[in-house]
Amino acid sequence: MRRWSLDDIDWGGFEGGAVDADLLAVVKTAALVEANAADYVAYLGDVFRGDEAFLAAIQTWGREEEQHGAALGRWAELAEPGFDFAGALAAFRANYRVPQNVTQSIRGSRAGELVARQVVETGTSSFYSAIRDATDEPVLKAIAGRIAADEFAHYRLFQIHFARYHAVEPLPLPTRLHVAATRSPKREPPGIASNAWSSDTADRLSPRRARSAVAAAATRSSVTSPCTSSGYARRPSSTLASAMCGVRTRRRATA
Repeated sequence: MRRWSLDDIDWGGFEGGAVDADLLAVVKTAALVEANAADYVAYLGDVFRGDEAFLAAIQTWGREEEQHGAALGRWAELAEPGFDFAGALAAFRANYRVPQNVTQSIRGSRAGELVARQVVETGTSSFYSAIRDATDEPVLKAIAGRIAADEFAHYRLFQIHFARYHAVEPLPLPTRLHVAATRSPKREPPGIASNAWSSDTADRLSPRRARSAVAAAATRSSVTSPCTSSGYARRPSSTLASAMCGVRTRRRATA
């Protein structure tokens, strides 16, 4: 798949009158979470120390996640001229940090970590698909479509590496169920609500408001979770069929 850059976005096509206030609030918060990818790369680097193939892959993954944040942040600055993305990101990082200098995954094993990552990536793919379908603003629609496709590719990345670890040391079904359940988007909107911090220097986006906006976007687009027939995730993988729904997917056009 061809990699895209911020230069591929038609920023001149922005239509301020089509901005939805609730989606703007969610996009601002999503931009912060995505732009903070370096912390996640460092965390995964600690967990997978010595696995050179995976470490190389997550460097690319991290750069793509940071680009997502940059694109969403730039759009938010267009939608709300007084919004300072760099300042909001600094405030976010000062108040929320991913665990660092760890020796083991918080999921208990490397395979468990990769199950969690698959759940997150399928959730975020559906999440950005929902934003793409919900918004009438053409620039955000294009950005969200590109990010949704990237997140699907990221799911495939983590699926491939999970298969390597699972083949050597199978992860018991109860463990997979537990990890998948605790990372389920039904419990926590993908990377948004629980990590929501100030996207304005004087106003925090509450988890309730974030969830409401995500639900509104999903309702308008009919994409409610990675397990729906409308999303990317449609057919169960033989590897995780009993632990997660929708981990083998078909791609649909997103741009």
